[in-house]
Amino acid sequence: MSTHAYHARLHWDGSTGAGVRGYSRDHTAVAAPATTQVGLSADPAFRGNPDRFNPEQLVVMAASSCQMLSFLGAAARARVDVLAYDDEATSHLDLTSEPGRLAAIHLHATVRVAAGTDETRVQELAVQAHHDCYIANSLAVPVQVTTTVVTP
Repeated sequence: MSTHAYHARLHWDGSTGAGVRGYSRDHTAVAAPATTQVGLSADPAFRGNPDRFNPEQLVVMAASSCQMLSFLGAAARARVDVLAYDDEATSHLDLTSEPGRLAAIHLHATVRVAAGTDETRVQELAVQAHHDCYIANSLAVPVQVTTTVVTP
């Protein structure tokens, strides 16, 4: 199949009658076929609920998850035994730019591989995964990846 369709359903209810400071930013979303409903809000700096994910966090998480899934697929195809993958993904909202936007997303992946694995090959696979990542390829903001390889 050359295309894959995605559909998300979002819901908010309340009242904006009290003005910009008076309405709830809490809302929910679901994306079939998943049945789990996600509670969302705005960033707490914009009167959002800190106990819920905000859209900016979701973009950073999506970039991180896509890189990991692309890397694991590349590693499996190359018969490289990856034992663990951790990422510390960061970005920040740049309100000095016009319009405001997320700044570069930085992915700091730590990949634990089986003993005897060629570290150079792992780094090559990380670069290939970044090139293949659908989310990074779709974003206007740059996604930068640093990969640290750990062996026993």
